[in-house]
Amino acid sequence: MRLRLPEERPTEPPTGYKIAHPMLSQDGTRAGFTGVSLGGALPYGVLADASCVYGLRHRAPSRRCDCGFHCVHDRTTAQALLCTAEHRAAVLLEVTVLGRYLRFERGFRYARQRVRTATVGPCACGTVAAALADAGWGRPGWTALAPSCAGCLCGRTSVSLAGFARLGGEGLRVVAGTGAASVAVADLGDAKDLGVPELAAEAALLQARLDWFQAQLARLGERGPGGGRKG
Repeated sequence: MRLRLPEERPTEPPTGYKIAHPMLSQDGTRAGFTGVSLGGALPYGVLADASCVYGLRHRAPSRRCDCGFHCVHDRTTAQALLCTAEHRAAVLLEVTVLGRYLRFERGFRYARQRVRTATVGPCACGTVAAALADAGWGRPGWTALAPSCAGCLCGRTSVSLAGFARLGGEGLRVVAGTGAASVAVADLGDAKDLGVPELAAEAALLQARLDWFQAQLARLGERGPGGGRKG
């Protein structure tokens, strides 16, 4: 006879940690995430319900299947996954585990989640990220994003950290990781509550976009009205 652990009845939902790639919808109106392993083909919102990735009609999570959201108990364990080459552009998520869940030694498999905080790593150049920019890949209807500083945007489709939080909704917070410290970025709709670091990040992003447009205008000006260069 198989022994079963007693059913848990927590006084508040458990907290877990995971990594994921930030995603922007094709029309630029929604923000979400996609996993790095099982279920990675299905982007999800800040507040989302799990479904069976194999198309089976049982409720997730099922004891006889691998379906459901996955997370680990320990933040450090999730952060360690960001060291691998294929996960360098992913972000660290702090999630609230909702609904039915199965507890394992290192984490949970569960039915519903709310992403509370997304911690964005540095730009590929090593500078603190000011935005999330087109990563060069995606899913149908969704563009994958990667951390970028203001100087590395180079005209790519991008959204500021505050803008991503606003599009995600549901109280999502986006944090620019700076090593041991971090800078919380709030919703632009509450600009009066932003501090100096948040406003500086937004100003740097706007300045980078302005510099890019000025460079394009200068290049077009050199070609002249006929499309050729002035001699």
